[in-house]
Amino acid sequence: MKTGGYVYILASGPMGTLYIGSTTDLVGRIWQHKHKSIKGFTSRYDIDKLVYYEWHDRLENMVLRERQLKKWNRNWKCRLIIQQNPLWQDLYNDVLSGAGYSTE
Repeated sequence: MKTGGYVYILASGPMGTLYIGSTTDLVGRIWQHKHKSIKGFTSRYDIDKLVYYEWHDRLENMVLRERQLKKWNRNWKCRLIIQQNPLWQDLYNDVLSGAGYSTE
């Protein structure tokens, strides 16, 4: 059983508004953002494209990394995204496929 979690970055579009979060259920949490099922910052500003994520094997590390990224300036965050996802593609379908879900 997995005991860690994910730190993720959502964007409204390429170089758009960013949101950093963490979760133990990446598929479910991103689904919530995409369907705007939780009112707040991401639903208000249409921030629902998963542009970056990373796995941490311990929840403590996940929380520390989330806090670290939230303190970074915008340029550092954008550079991190571009290193892994230069076209700012929505990675949600990749996550779904990797978890065994159909993307159709």
